[in-house]
Amino acid sequence: MSFRTLDDLDLKGKRVLIRVDINVPMQNGRVTDDTRIRAVIPTIKDVIRKGGLPILLAHFGRPKGKPVPEMSLGHVIDALTAALGSDGPMVKFAPDCVGSPAEHAAYRLQPNQVLLLENTRFHAGEEANDPEFARQLAQVGDVYVNDAFSAAHRAHASTEGIAHLLPSAAGRLMEAELRALEKALSRPERPVIAVVGGAKVSTKLDLLGNLIARVDQIVIGGGMANTFLAAQGKPVGKSLCEHDLATTARDIMAKASAAGCEIVLPRDVVVAREFRAGAPSEVVPADACPEDAMILDAGPEAVRDIVGRFENAKTVVWNGPLGAFEIEPFNRATDEAAAAAARLTQEGRLLSVAGGGDTVAALNNSGAAAKFSYVSTAGGAFLEWLEGKTLPGVAALSN
Repeated sequence: MSFRTLDDLDLKGKRVLIRVDINVPMQNGRVTDDTRIRAVIPTIKDVIRKGGLPILLAHFGRPKGKPVPEMSLGHVIDALTAALGSDGPMVKFAPDCVGSPAEHAAYRLQPNQVLLLENTRFHAGEEANDPEFARQLAQVGDVYVNDAFSAAHRAHASTEGIAHLLPSAAGRLMEAELRALEKALSRPERPVIAVVGGAKVSTKLDLLGNLIARVDQIVIGGGMANTFLAAQGKPVGKSLCEHDLATTARDIMAKASAAGCEIVLPRDVVVAREFRAGAPSEVVPADACPEDAMILDAGPEAVRDIVGRFENAKTVVWNGPLGAFEIEPFNRATDEAAAAAARLTQEGRLLSVAGGGDTVAALNNSGAAAKFSYVSTAGGAFLEWLEGKTLPGVAALSN
C-alpha cells in the first residue's frame, strides 16, 4: 500500500482542508469525551508548522441532509479550543461548509488560526457523494488532507469525492492507523494470532473468511464461541447461540484447517443462571455447560491457553471481547488476556493492534489499551479493513 502524507505536500501559504472525525458524545450542550478531538490535534499543528492554514471538514450526528441546530459543529468549538491549548491557534467558525460563508471565512483566515466549517451532513450531497457538492467543498481550499480513517469506509463527498479534485494526502492520525494495520495484517511478523469475539458469528463472517487466509491462529470468544461449541455437539444450555449457523461454523473450521489456520475455542467456561453483576457463577469444562445455565466468559484454563499462545506469537490483532465484559465477574478473561498482551507489547515481544467499538471499551476497562501498540477508535472502518474490503477514503489517497 502506498499513500501520500503531509510530507509529500507543499503547504506553505495554502488553505488546507482537513477531513476530521470529531463526532463526539455530547450532554447538555457539552462534550463528554474529547478523545477524537485530541486525536486530530497533531495534524492541525503540523499543518500550521508547515505554513498552512487549517480548515476543518467534519460531520456531526445524522441530520439527514438538512440543518439541525442541535447537530451544529458550533457545539464543539470550546472543546476544540481547549484541546489546542492556551497557547494554540485561535478557532474560527463558518456557518456553512460551502458557498460564500465558507469561502469568505477561508480567505480571511490568518496564520495561527483554525477554521471549523459547519456540519457537512447538513447537505444531502455529502452522503450522496454528489460531484457538484464535492466541487463546492474543493472551492474552499487549495489542498485536501484526510485525517478521518473512521469515516474512510464511506464514499462521501468530503471523504472520497474531494480527494480527486485537489492535491491530497493522509493526515498524521490516518497515516498512523494505516501503518499500524499494514504492519499487523498486510506484512506481519509471524506467528500472527487474531482474537475475534462478540455476540454473533453472523456479524463476523466476512472477517473470519479474510483472517483464515492471513493469520496462523484465530481465538474465538464471546457469544460467538458458543455457536462453534454447539456446532461441535457440545451443550451450551441457555447461552446466546446461533444454532442455525452450526453448519456455517463447521465450514469455517474446515476451511481454516485446510488453510493451516488453527481455530482456538475455550477449554473451559464460566457459567451462571442469571445475567447480572455479581451473579453466582462456576467454572466448568467447555463440554459440560448445565442445561439451565448460560456461558458468560472463558474460563481460567482457556485464559492460560490464550496467554501461552500470545507468548509464542509476534503479532496479535484483536476485535471483540472474550466474554460479557460489561458485567463483573464476566470481564475476567478479557482483562487477563488483554493484560498479558499489553505486558508482552511493553517488553517489545509483541505487536498488538486492536479496534472496534466493544473492543476499545473492553480494553479501556481493563486498563490495557494504553499499552497496546495501537488501538483504533475507527469502528466500522477498522472492521472493514480486517475484512479485506477496499476503503474508498483510503483508496482515493493512494499513489
